[in-house]
Amino acid sequence: MKKLDKERVLLAVAAPVLALAAAFVVTALVLLATGKEPFNAFGIMFDYGVKADSQVYILNKATTYYLAGLAVAIGFRMNLFNIGVDGQYRLAAFFAAVVGGALKLPGLVQIPLILLVGMGVGAMWASIAGLLKVYRGVSEVISTIMLNSLSSIVISYLLVDGRLADLDKQTNIVATDPLPSSSHFFTFPAGGDLDPIWGFIVVAALAGVGFWFLLGRTRFGFDLRAVGRSESAAQASGVNVKRMVLTSMLLSGAMAGLIGMPTLLNDTHQFTSDFPTGIGFTGIAIALLGRNNPVGIGLAAVLWGFLERGANRLEFEGYDKEIVGVMQGVIVLCVVIAYELVRRYGLKRQQQRVGAELAAQARADKGTDKQEVPA
Repeated sequence: MKKLDKERVLLAVAAPVLALAAAFVVTALVLLATGKEPFNAFGIMFDYGVKADSQVYILNKATTYYLAGLAVAIGFRMNLFNIGVDGQYRLAAFFAAVVGGALKLPGLVQIPLILLVGMGVGAMWASIAGLLKVYRGVSEVISTIMLNSLSSIVISYLLVDGRLADLDKQTNIVATDPLPSSSHFFTFPAGGDLDPIWGFIVVAALAGVGFWFLLGRTRFGFDLRAVGRSESAAQASGVNVKRMVLTSMLLSGAMAGLIGMPTLLNDTHQFTSDFPTGIGFTGIAIALLGRNNPVGIGLAAVLWGFLERGANRLEFEGYDKEIVGVMQGVIVLCVVIAYELVRRYGLKRQQQRVGAELAAQARADKGTDKQEVPA
């Protein structure tokens, strides 16, 4: 059995803890600068966040954010920055809603079909950036940002009355045809008058297990991480780098295609012009905070949901709602700085440990040579 490296575990935990502590300190200073009392604000957020209805809200939000974090983390694992997760997820949710609203099939058939459409559209949209990078050397950062805008244009063109959507004259909202009740995903009752917990949290958990197994326990995952560390070394060992880049973008896009499914199947049951935006960019922050680890990403997703819930309450208590946005931005900045500091410290400790082991081995070899010298 492999011995637990306590120092390595401590360093892994130290970075996010330091980042969160620094973020709260900076946020407190910002509140003080605006004449607000920081500890009262944090107390309000905590008291409101632990309420039963808030816990349901946080879990439902975290389900979506968790999938977004996984989608981004797949690319991060091999040094690919898929900034286009937001566009991939919205386009996937739109076409999944169109297909789901057009068909009237049994739930056992319709729900998997909707999921496959979402994953397929997300993978297809992400593959454009992958192909451009592999065959034209175009940076995936530039191409995915441009594809985000293009996806919004495509949705705006098709989400029009008479095309792939209809106008509700009573509410003046343009939306796709509603999904039949057979394709509504199951929920977990939270008791009382509380909203239910979305059943898609089960799918998100399974996606996390699949992420861990694929990237941590398979040859494919090893090759993917090897390409992320050094493309030249991976290619020298026989890994097809171009294929790995394209496959990684496809997997990231397929995971992005699942991001909108909790909202679509458990909440709105149709795609409207006010379908949530910006979740892909939130996934970047969550993946960074969670260190591209499925467990860490889950904790980061819950934290993000908690901060958003607290923001709603702060506004009613006379605080600026944007203060939580400041906190989230500072967390991301502190995460990057803290990880770099911890990485450098860990590298220094490793060098010291290796140096000590080599010195001890040299002393042992010298002692052995003295014993072998004849009297």
